This record gives sequence, C-alpha cells and structure tokens, in this order.
Amino acid sequence: MNFNDEQQEENSAYIQLLRLTCYAIAGIVAGTVLSVLVLVLLYGTTGLSSNYSNLSEGNEQFLMVIRITQVLTTGFLFILPPVWLARSQEIKFTDFYGFKKPQASLLFMVFLLMAFSSPMMEWIAVCNQKMVLPGFLKSVENWMRVKEDAAMKMTILLLKIDHFGDFLINLFIVALLPAIGEELIFRGAIQRSFTKMYKRPHIAIWITAFIFSAIHMQFFGFFPRLLLGAAFGYIYWWTGSLWYAMFAHFLNNAFAVCQAWYFQLHHIPLEQVDNSSHFPWYGYIISLILSIFLFNYLKKQTTRHNGKQLG
Repeated sequence: MNFNDEQQEENSAYIQLLRLTCYAIAGIVAGTVLSVLVLVLLYGTTGLSSNYSNLSEGNEQFLMVIRITQVLTTGFLFILPPVWLARSQEIKFTDFYGFKKPQASLLFMVFLLMAFSSPMMEWIAVCNQKMVLPGFLKSVENWMRVKEDAAMKMTILLLKIDHFGDFLINLFIVALLPAIGEELIFRGAIQRSFTKMYKRPHIAIWITAFIFSAIHMQFFGFFPRLLLGAAFGYIYWWTGSLWYAMFAHFLNNAFAVCQAWYFQLHHIPLEQVDNSSHFPWYGYIISLILSIFLFNYLKKQTTRHNGKQLG
C-alpha cells in the first residue's frame, strides 16, 4: 500500500485526524444517548440512575442491555467515524481504506500466523498480568487494578454462554463487530493518517498500536494488545488490504470466545483463562520461532504479489 500517492483533493493528515476525533466524540455522545434510551424503554424512568450504574458496573441482570450497548458503542464510536471521514474526502470508501479482494492463500497464511502465535501471546499476557510497579507507584498500581478488575468483570459477563445461541451472539458482538470497527478506525483511519503524516510506516504502526492498546484501559493486558495492534498494522501495510487485518483481529477475538465456551462447558471459572499457562515452556519458544518465520514469509509473499519493496 502506498499512502504517498493519494488523490489531490484529500485534506492533510492533521485535518483528517481532527475530523475523525470530532466524529468519534459525536459517536460517543450518540451511543450514550441511545444506550440510555434503550435502558428507559426496557426498565422505565424509575431508578434510571441506579439502573445506569448497574449497567456500567456490569450487573448480570442487565446482560441484554450491555450487549446492545456494545453494539451501539462499536457502531457509533468505531465504525461510523471512519465512514464519515471517507465521505468527507469524497473518495470511494473501499478505495480510501484499501479493500482489495483478499486472496485465499494469504488468508490461510494469516490464519496460520494467528494460530501459531497464540501460545506466545498467552505467555506475554500471563507475564503482563503479574506486573508489579515500584513502591512509590503503589497507588497507581491499585488504580490500575481497579480498572482491570472492572474491565475483566465486564468481559467475563459478555463471554457468558448458556446455550449455542449465546455463542453465536458472542461471536458477532465480541469477535466480528470489534474486528470490523476497530480495524476501520485504528488501522484504516488512524494508522493511514499517521503514515501520511510521518511518511514512515513503522512509526505509524507502533503509534497506532500504542493508542489501540491504551484506549482499552486494561493495563495488565497492555503489552499483548500492543503487539497484536502492531501485528494487525503490519498485516495491513504489507497486504495493502484491510480485509486481512480484520480477519486476523476476528480470529484473535473468536479464539477468546471459543476458549470461554470450552471453559464453561467444563465448569472451569473464566477468571482462570487469563491467569494461567496452558503450554510447556518449549511450546512458547516454538510459537515464537514459527511466528517470526510466518511474519517474514507473509512479508515476502505480499512483496512479490504487490510488486514493490515494503518497509
């Protein structure tokens, strides 16, 4: 993908990021208003404040509303802003973000990459969960733990599966929608703008990955999410198509949904999913070696297919 040869009518990258920020703020407001409206329609205005508090805290009784809120948040915060940005540039949406038709061989390669890198990412996640800050930052660590516990409570609730219908709903809400929306706004819009701004894809990829991880407000999962964001960014840059990054993101999320379903079928508490290792030490080393090999192979294959030297 070459971001240097853009159409002349495009605004500068700074203007695009400013517009995207304004659209995202408008999306947050609209999503919040609609979420409250849904809450009122289902539970009435009596006790609205306490109901909204229970919704924010992840009360299990409000699971249906929480799922609806997740859809609204993804739609208005992550999907619509980049759509509006492309429309504001008067450029065809698929051309603006790069939606070249995916090739089966490259999709399979992305599948292998996500599958074989999973043990390595698990090890990084477990190490990150055990992170301890210096004594003088203990108050910061406690605040981070509170945020982490709240996010974990909401995640566990969203991953709750009582029957196969819940599994399909979770695949849609937890795996598919975030894969589409987050890749649109982070890789499609933000990384694209930073690439235009700095003319250096590596800088754009890592800045975007940092923002991608930080915005989730899950500090004890920051580093694996940072690396995932960078991986999605390189996949987007090398292939020139946002489809592959979306596919990789979906696979990562879908694996978490399937893993949660497996744990629940075997009556294993979901709290153990992110706090335990499931592979022997040599499995992580093999995963690292295979991940590096597949990344290099993907880069070579996309360079050959696109007929250009990639960074």
